[in-house]
Amino acid sequence: MLVTIAYGLAIALNLLCLLIGARFLFTPRAAAAGYGVPAKEDGAYLTIKGLRDGTYGLLGLALLIFAGPHAEAVFMLVVALLPLGDTLIVLRNGGAKAVAFGVHFATAVAILVSAALLFAV
Repeated sequence: MLVTIAYGLAIALNLLCLLIGARFLFTPRAAAAGYGVPAKEDGAYLTIKGLRDGTYGLLGLALLIFAGPHAEAVFMLVVALLPLGDTLIVLRNGGAKAVAFGVHFATAVAILVSAALLFAV
């Protein structure tokens, strides 16, 4: 049961990264508004965010498939820094606290829970 939950949460989080990346690539303004800090332009930075998030999702899935749960858990610990940083970015740029904590900080917590579960497997 623990294995199913650990793998399921890790796969879901990695697929969400892919989805977020795709959203920033195909609908950058809407994605930026959902991020918590609306974009003034559809410039390279939104494309970079899309590529970053999509790449992390693919890398997470590859680690889980080819290297196993321990490697994925270490990856998740490192990746948790991204939504923590996103929390600070939203707060420092006048974004809503609800988005900063309800989306980004909650994502960091979910990633850390996923890492703990994967370490336990």
